[in-house]
Amino acid sequence: MHTGLRITVFAAALATTFGTAYGLGGTVDAMPPEPKNRAHGAHAGPESTPGAGRAENRGGHEAAAPGGLQISQSGYTFDLQTLRLEAGKKAELRFAVIQDRTGHKVTAYQREHGKELHLILASRDLTVYRHLHPTRAADGTWSTPVELPKAGSYRVFADFKPQGGEALTLGADLTASGRYEPAELPTRNTTATVDDYEVKLDGDLAPGTASELTLTVTKNGKPVRDLQPYLGAYGHLVALRSGDLAYLHVHPNDEPGDGRTQPGPEVAFTATAPSTGTYRLFLDFKHQNQVRTAAFTVHAGGAEGKPGKPADTESAEGEAGHAH
Repeated sequence: MHTGLRITVFAAALATTFGTAYGLGGTVDAMPPEPKNRAHGAHAGPESTPGAGRAENRGGHEAAAPGGLQISQSGYTFDLQTLRLEAGKKAELRFAVIQDRTGHKVTAYQREHGKELHLILASRDLTVYRHLHPTRAADGTWSTPVELPKAGSYRVFADFKPQGGEALTLGADLTASGRYEPAELPTRNTTATVDDYEVKLDGDLAPGTASELTLTVTKNGKPVRDLQPYLGAYGHLVALRSGDLAYLHVHPNDEPGDGRTQPGPEVAFTATAPSTGTYRLFLDFKHQNQVRTAAFTVHAGGAEGKPGKPADTESAEGEAGHAH
C-alpha cells in the first residue's frame, strides 16, 4: 500500500493489499501476528519486492512502503490516457496497465475481492473521493464514466494483481479544469453521518504501534445488524496520508461466512501508522442494497497541525459512486 502508512489486517499471517458522504465528526517492537485477510497497498513484506521501497520503523523491522506513490513498479506501468477532465461534466476515464518488458497491455488479472481491478480517485485536498470498478475491453483498455464536482488536482490509484505477478497499487495525476478554490483539510472527527446513518470511530492511530480501529454503524439511532457483504466483506477502509496521498486499502479483521463474524453493527480493522501525521479514512459499507461512504480525519502521534475547517466529503453516493 520511502516512509508511509502501513495498515495491516491481523488473523494468521501478514498480508498485502472513494455519491456524497458527509465526513462527520472522519515502531513496532515485535512483528505483528500474521493476517488471514490481505491489505491492498501494503503488498506484503520484504519478500514481495526485494530491496524496493522499504522504510525502517522504530523497532528495526522493515516496513512495507505505502502504495500509489509510483506510476511504475515491478515491471508494470499505469498508463492513464485521460489526463484532464472538465469539472462538473461526466466524461469517460480511460487507462491501461502496461507490462514494461513487452510493452503490451495487461489482459490477465487475478480477481481480488470480486474484481480484477479497483480504481480510486481522490482530490489532493482529500475532500473528494471515488471508489470505481471500471470495465476492461478485450485489448486491455479500461474505462469508466466519472464526474468530478470541482476543479483541481486529483490522484488516481489502480489497485490490481496481474496474473502470475504481485499485487500492486500504482498512481497517476489527473486534473479537473474550471475555477479552482482549494479547501482546507476537514478537522479531526470520530463521527460521520451519511444519509440516515451514523458511523462512530473508536481507536487511535499511533506511529509504529498496531492498534484496533472499530467502526460502529447505526441508522436513526439503532444499531445496524444486517450489513451486506460488499466485495466479500462487511466494510472496506481506504486510508490516505495528508501531504503525499500515500494509499492503503484494508479489510476487516474477519469476513462473512467465517463462522464468528456478525454483520454489524461493528466492523474492526487493525492499523499501524509508522509516521506521525494526519490521515483521511474512508469507510465503504453496504446496507439495503446501497453502498455508502463515511469519512474521518485522524492524527497519528505528535502535535496536530493547524486545524482546517469542517468540510463535506464528496463521494459518489451508493452504487452509482462505486461503479462496476
